[in-house]
Amino acid sequence: MKKLYMLPVLLAFMALLVSGCGVNKDYVAQQIADSEAKTDAKIKTVANKTDSNDAEITKLKALAVQLSEKADMAINKASGFENYQIIWSGEITFNFDSYEIDNVAGSILNEAGEKLESYPGSVIEIAGHTDATGSASYNFLLGEKRANSAKRYLADRFGISLYRMFVISYGKSKPVALPDERNASSKNRRVTLTIWGHLTK
Repeated sequence: MKKLYMLPVLLAFMALLVSGCGVNKDYVAQQIADSEAKTDAKIKTVANKTDSNDAEITKLKALAVQLSEKADMAINKASGFENYQIIWSGEITFNFDSYEIDNVAGSILNEAGEKLESYPGSVIEIAGHTDATGSASYNFLLGEKRANSAKRYLADRFGISLYRMFVISYGKSKPVALPDERNASSKNRRVTLTIWGHLTK
């Protein structure tokens, strides 16, 4: 009799367990769905960033080509450019993430300034470069800052007219040393200087 009395209680308890399991299954399923949705969102975000970086690099490369073409065009328009030749070239280097002109760079720029003074009709191309550290956009701007530092130095110290100086940045796109070479990064942190003019004054 006692066992029969306990049967409804046991049945009710079992029903509660069954209903509870159903709730747990629904809860787990919902958690899995939420997790999958978050993962999908993260994947899409990463993919969008990758696409954005690729687009940025493509844009910067196109800009570098345009600037190079403008510099070439400006030089070609110089009077008598068909008789112009490279009369001097040099290179200055920079510390990591820096665009400051040190004493060594200053001595090379002094040589460039003296050459520009000796050839009044000459023009100079000042090209900024960086090592491979950092993003393409950051290095493009850093290369531009380095080239402009050299340009300011020549303008301040020698009074070289701005229209005679052409600045371009290649960022990290034109390394002179490969990554596996010794001191590759320090060699790539540079500004190249090329003076064009008549060999006869």
